[in-house]
Amino acid sequence: MKMSATETSDSTVLKEGELEKRSDNLLQFWKRKTCVLTPDSLSIYPDAQKKSKAKELKLQAIKKVDCVERTGKFVYFTIVTNDNKEIDFRCMDEDGCWNAVITMALIDFQNRKAIQDFKSRQESDNVSPGHQDRHMARAP
Repeated sequence: MKMSATETSDSTVLKEGELEKRSDNLLQFWKRKTCVLTPDSLSIYPDAQKKSKAKELKLQAIKKVDCVERTGKFVYFTIVTNDNKEIDFRCMDEDGCWNAVITMALIDFQNRKAIQDFKSRQESDNVSPGHQDRHMARAP
């Protein structure tokens, strides 16, 4: 069975714990969320027991992790999506580096996708007509 870049063979949990997310409304309260990071997504649950349905933020929809700032007891960071939406998070400093783990998962996802895209291009080159002619034309 062949896996695409957006699929993994298991649902490995890279990190699980609490993050606080800034609400989108005018008052911008910080709300505690239970989060689960896998190689493909960040699931954000409104409750610690994970009984409610999670909002899933796919890594393919994330452009970057930005604006990392460390204050007294919190580490603040912003996830920027491909459509330039910004989602603000903070975690307790001792919870350890959510921003770094998310960034590394994002880099790993992008690498897997790039490899898959490269393999797909190679496969389509190998089956397209005129494949040999194109290589001959490039030769010096």
